[in-house]
Amino acid sequence: MGRKNDKSKDRKAAREEEARMANHHWKKVEKANEVADPLESFVSFKTFKKNDLNLKLSCVRRADMSDELIQWVFDLTKNNMETMYTETWGWNDKSKRREINDERMWFMLAKDENDKAVAFSSFRFDIDYSEPVVYCYEIQLEKSVQRNGLGKFMMQVLQLFAIKFRMHKVVVTVLECNDTSMEFFTKKLKYVCDPSTPVDECYSILCKTVPRKKASTEEEQLEE
Repeated sequence: MGRKNDKSKDRKAAREEEARMANHHWKKVEKANEVADPLESFVSFKTFKKNDLNLKLSCVRRADMSDELIQWVFDLTKNNMETMYTETWGWNDKSKRREINDERMWFMLAKDENDKAVAFSSFRFDIDYSEPVVYCYEIQLEKSVQRNGLGKFMMQVLQLFAIKFRMHKVVVTVLECNDTSMEFFTKKLKYVCDPSTPVDECYSILCKTVPRKKASTEEEQLEE
């Protein structure tokens, strides 16, 4: 009886600890979503100057996006991705619009000197398989600004967000047939296959963990 009671207590303690950590992680996500502008602290990352590009970056919530800008986000994504989607899991206008219009979505925008949007990344602070993450839903660039380091720059900003708001990693879904994106993430940015990646599917879940301090006490660990 003593052993059974001990096992029962252990299971209860494990469940309580799991619930406590889940609550702690959700608080991290909520805190990140409460900020007015995640980019505010990173002044040097608000501009991108390379070759002939002179761009300004900003970060806004879905609620602060104009209908015209949201339509541009949808059109650029469709122009860049519809063919690959159709060849794999299928393209659906309604589904993509629903994703873009999710009130939890953030948008990092890159605009030129004429205030014209030329690139964006849509992302969320969220819980993914019990871990707090920055989940990158899309990173799309107009053809005129591609291959200038802008995409890498924007993903580095997401990495900074993950560090600042104490997320565990940045996560992104990449189609297996998208050789360019796969090389971009795995070779240039050193992303690796996430444990959540499904088997025998047309896509992979890639991630890049962020450095975290090792806590010396339980209290410090919860503050990490």
